[in-house]
Amino acid sequence: MDSQTSQSAQASQSPQPPHTFQVDLRGLVDLLSHHLYSSPRVYLRELLQNAVDAITARRAAEPDAPALVRLHATDGGLRVEDSGVGLTESDVHDLLATIGRSSKRSEGLQEARAGFLGQFGIGLLACFVVAERIRVVSRSARTPEAPPVEWTARDDGSYTVRTLPGTERPEPGTTVYLTARAGAAEWLSAERVLTLARDFGSLLPYDVRVGEERITDLPAPWDRPYQSPATRRVALARHCHELFAFTPLDSIDLDVPVAGIRGVAYVLPSAVSPAQRATHRVHLKGMLLTERAEQLLPDWAFFVRCVLDTDSLRPTASRESLYEDETLAAVRDALGERIRSWLTGLAAGDPERLAAFLAVHHLGVKSLARHDGDMLRTMLPWLPFETTDGRLSLEEFAQRHPVVHFTRTVEEYRQVAPIASAQGVGVVNGGYTYDSELIEALPQVRPGTVVAELDADTVTAHLDAVDPAEELALSGFLAAARAKLDPLGCDVVLRAFHPLSVPALHLDDRSARHEQARAEAEERADDLWAGILGSLRGSAPRARLVLNHLNPLIRRIGSLGDPELIGTATESLYGQALLMAQRPLRPADSALLNRAFIGLLEWATHGENGR
Repeated sequence: MDSQTSQSAQASQSPQPPHTFQVDLRGLVDLLSHHLYSSPRVYLRELLQNAVDAITARRAAEPDAPALVRLHATDGGLRVEDSGVGLTESDVHDLLATIGRSSKRSEGLQEARAGFLGQFGIGLLACFVVAERIRVVSRSARTPEAPPVEWTARDDGSYTVRTLPGTERPEPGTTVYLTARAGAAEWLSAERVLTLARDFGSLLPYDVRVGEERITDLPAPWDRPYQSPATRRVALARHCHELFAFTPLDSIDLDVPVAGIRGVAYVLPSAVSPAQRATHRVHLKGMLLTERAEQLLPDWAFFVRCVLDTDSLRPTASRESLYEDETLAAVRDALGERIRSWLTGLAAGDPERLAAFLAVHHLGVKSLARHDGDMLRTMLPWLPFETTDGRLSLEEFAQRHPVVHFTRTVEEYRQVAPIASAQGVGVVNGGYTYDSELIEALPQVRPGTVVAELDADTVTAHLDAVDPAEELALSGFLAAARAKLDPLGCDVVLRAFHPLSVPALHLDDRSARHEQARAEAEERADDLWAGILGSLRGSAPRARLVLNHLNPLIRRIGSLGDPELIGTATESLYGQALLMAQRPLRPADSALLNRAFIGLLEWATHGENGR
């Protein structure tokens, strides 16, 4: 290697001077307004947050320092004054002019950090969402001899700093002036500022006012003393209506001192879907963090809406939602336990209120009980189920029937409920959400209880057999009926049962339906796939059409001698039984119904013409 090459290599390896990132402030503001923050309204939260944090920092050194925040809407602008710790000129250069730097990180303020609302140092930058210019005038409480300082910034990224005469601001603290950007003046109007300040700051610990109107309202409604429990219930109901626009069935205190949480859960007055995301209001050290917290409670507690204040949960960078971490998971479990305790208390001491609650929200309690044996045991006398004996709890039903039969689908229940009830067989409809799981868990909390899934064989076994001689006399009719329904995968049996008005009953179970679906798929498949499906053929029982020998119509059809008419009548009975069971019809079933209807019309008109 020659000397020139060596020198070039050494030069390429020598350290290069560092470069500084260039920030396009307008681009950054656009990013904040369209992606980080959900709405321009957060600018006021940032202003309140900065003011409250400044007061917190000053009070860490001066416990008796004034704690005042004042907001004044002006023509096309806004002025926010606080009696906080204030800034020196060096603080302004170091903090306000450096994006991402937070005063909470600066030396001397770290000891007060636990009381701060802000954590990410975005600070005044969010105000550019609504303002084209920000002017800050501040005087330091830590360095009283330092003159007031003015920092003025524009949304193009430029700023100026200058010191002011002492008379400009004689007392420590900070004043922020915003000048509205084009199209954003409405966000700085007196009415909008007052609304936003009430929304964000009603639980702040200091004296915050918009003009002459105080917007802080402490203590919080759930912490105030009341003359009686009834008075408290009325006051909380009013508070719920103001926040969520509904009057609650009840309110549940959410007090978790270990997690620094105080608040209340309001029980919705009407049923909601478990799939609907519940949203809650969360305040962080008094400042509203979000109105749409989704993961605050367990999924089963979808029947309440919460409002609470916390000092332990961690906000995301936008400070508009909660960060999913171990702390939030622990808080979620603790809040769920509070709601569970409330339910247990109602069961023990206020059955009327519990019954009113379950009439609306039994689905939520069932969701909880299926994973919680203690809750199932507590709620067993109260949770309603649809049964052949009416709407009963599982406890009542089990006391009446030695075996708790149930169906897994609503369709199966509708098939067998009238017949089973007439035969004295008790059946619970397990087709609704969570019900079959709770029925199967019944022996765990009620030892000795026998639970059995009701299938076609069980129902048929409870129906009375027909006298063998009478059945033999109808063998020709039964053979013709079976031949007609065999292509549909359905057998025909003859039984005697009540009520007499039911001529035929269609019975099947999940195994029979699966086998039927497999057979239909095999018929439509090519040779390779048909072979695969054929290998899956099971020995499951087929569906069956149970003809009621006690029904007069069945007796008349059984006496027919024309095989074609018997086939048409059998198809009609099959279709009518399907419709009575409210089962979904396959294309083949629909075709059968049409064919049977037309066939009966032809026989009727043929008989008329023959007269």
